[in-house]
Amino acid sequence: MSKRKPKVPAAQAPRKKAGITTLVMRIFEQNPGVELTHKQVSTLIDARDARARQVVFDSLSVLTNKKAIQRINHHTYKLAGETTLLEGTISITQRGAGFVTVQGYEKDIYIGPSNVGQALHGDTVKVRVFKQGSKRDEGAVTEVTERDRIQFVGTIQIRNNDALMVPDNARSGVEIKIPLDKLNGALHGEKALVKITVWPKSAERPYGEVLVRLGKSGSNETEMLSILYNQGINPIFPDAVMAEAELIGIDLDPKEVAQRRDFRPILTFTIDPFDAKDFDDAISYQELENGHFEVGVHIADVSHYVRPGSAMDQEALLRSNSVYLVDRVIPMLPEQLSNLACSLRPHEDKFAFSAVFELDDTGKIFKEWYGKTVIHSKRRYTYEEAQEILEGTPGDHDTILRKIDALAKIYRNQRLKNGALSIESEEMRFKLDNEGNPDGVVIKTSKDAHKLIEEFMLLANRKVTEFLSPKKKGQENFPMIYRVHDVPDPSKMELFAVFIEKFGHKVDINDPLNIAKNLNALFEEIRSENEFSLVQSMAIRSMAKASYDTQNIGHYGLAFKHYSHFTSPIRRYADLVVHRILQEELTTKKHKYGGELGAICQRISKNERKAAEAERESTKFFQSLYAMEFVGEVFEGTISGIADHGMFVRMDENFCEGMVQMMAIPGDRFYFDQEKFQLVGSKTKKTYQFGDRVKVRIDQVSTKKRQIDLELVVS
Repeated sequence: MSKRKPKVPAAQAPRKKAGITTLVMRIFEQNPGVELTHKQVSTLIDARDARARQVVFDSLSVLTNKKAIQRINHHTYKLAGETTLLEGTISITQRGAGFVTVQGYEKDIYIGPSNVGQALHGDTVKVRVFKQGSKRDEGAVTEVTERDRIQFVGTIQIRNNDALMVPDNARSGVEIKIPLDKLNGALHGEKALVKITVWPKSAERPYGEVLVRLGKSGSNETEMLSILYNQGINPIFPDAVMAEAELIGIDLDPKEVAQRRDFRPILTFTIDPFDAKDFDDAISYQELENGHFEVGVHIADVSHYVRPGSAMDQEALLRSNSVYLVDRVIPMLPEQLSNLACSLRPHEDKFAFSAVFELDDTGKIFKEWYGKTVIHSKRRYTYEEAQEILEGTPGDHDTILRKIDALAKIYRNQRLKNGALSIESEEMRFKLDNEGNPDGVVIKTSKDAHKLIEEFMLLANRKVTEFLSPKKKGQENFPMIYRVHDVPDPSKMELFAVFIEKFGHKVDINDPLNIAKNLNALFEEIRSENEFSLVQSMAIRSMAKASYDTQNIGHYGLAFKHYSHFTSPIRRYADLVVHRILQEELTTKKHKYGGELGAICQRISKNERKAAEAERESTKFFQSLYAMEFVGEVFEGTISGIADHGMFVRMDENFCEGMVQMMAIPGDRFYFDQEKFQLVGSKTKKTYQFGDRVKVRIDQVSTKKRQIDLELVVS
């Protein structure tokens, strides 16, 4: 028997048997390799009376049967299996279970709710695998090595002499006890940002203090602030950052102007949303004497104003990107830069970093040039104005716009021919009244004006990346941030193929090189069908997520071997870094970035996901807020999702999505057929599946839960 003194978790024996089992398991996890008797375990968890010791004995039997621990002899036990611990990132489900992703480990490790311990969503944890399976392994968290976050948003509850913060999101939050002297003025029922200060190993809940009072729960302002703070996004810039920003004026330094290529005499314009304030990019056009023409892609020169290591630079890296909620933008840079000094506003001289191409009518590139410029935008188009001109309405510079659009179509067709995915994006936008409440919903789709800008931004991003990618031996360590997108995971594509078979469609997924081409053919075939947007969404979910990396694996979705981000430095930190690398390569060829680029890539990829989550939750809140006006009304819609607890329906008129609970479906007792992915009536055999047309009544709406409950109307 090992003589090493066992660690004690310093916990009082819980009242419930399941709690004692968890505590007993924790004893063994904290003492891998140590053999313990029933008596020792009882002593360690302070099980003093006969009844408590019997519960410990029962727990040892349960854990032995689960093969979590192994019996050495009649009285002695130790941790089962290998004592090697794996480290990875844990994702917590709504039901409290976890999945740990370990780099280099083929399968995610399932963590039951009783084995999650003090781990929270996104934490880096050490796990012990105690059960191996063909589809997944099962394990237990033994230690939290790094917290993903220690600040959470929730509602303050004060009863008697106790205060508690109940998190908005049970999946990513935790109830936090707050000493009354740490409430900092927060009142019962208010939303607040709370920081964990300590979490004793013996405690079920951590202790914390209120950092920011957010206001009364339910108001638009409070809910938007809650969404931001809950993702770790601070809507307020530090004083040091604002002080730096205020020193930057909009007048250009004549000495700097003289050192740049001057594009001010050349026709330059922007095309952006009607409510845009941060103009990242502009396009210039001029015809050349040799019959070719020159198109310039001009990008706001943020790197001229934001210097490495400055307070603004550090804050921009911390934020990594701008965040676009329904009713506001949280910029990466203070408005003095994002909306004024850097923004390529019409009728103002501006500094830009430009990619300039000499082309012919076929889109062939004869020359390319990169460098610092000074420009003057002579016309600002909204997407709607530009679209009308492209569709034939006379307007400013209409011939030039149509010529550039023809080039964009050439580049798009080339991409699709080379294997790029053809995704028709849809964006839900709300019309807001003067008080910021939704009074209408529209779905924005990508038209030719959007695609014109998109193609020339893609061209600039690709060409800059090709220019900065290693071409010779010895350049393998060239510092660069790539925007990468991996090839599809075969197992996920197999699930997608099974999914679309339920609609009577097939797609060949056997050849990875032709998956995109085959998917495009499928999208074109079903474009007018009810299930089109659902199938396209499912295809996107089946793909890998694009991210930033220092190792170039190409961009599968765009069919580019070299790709990065260069065209939006006002709202993306990656672009700012690429600007700096490009300028160094064009001038000194001495590059200051090194090993830290890997950490930068991890941070900005992670923050991109947080921004996307905040934007989705903002949309869900405004959906539920809008739907409250229609409680009791009946709408036609399409089944947009099937789950084991019911069906999701997207309503035609308001584009909002709600849930019909399984138990509330009238006419029969329904169950979820996982094989056919449909809901089936036990007696009637009536089925509901993706794409079916139904009528629903809005029954209840909860803005707090971001949830719309529907009733199925059967005629």
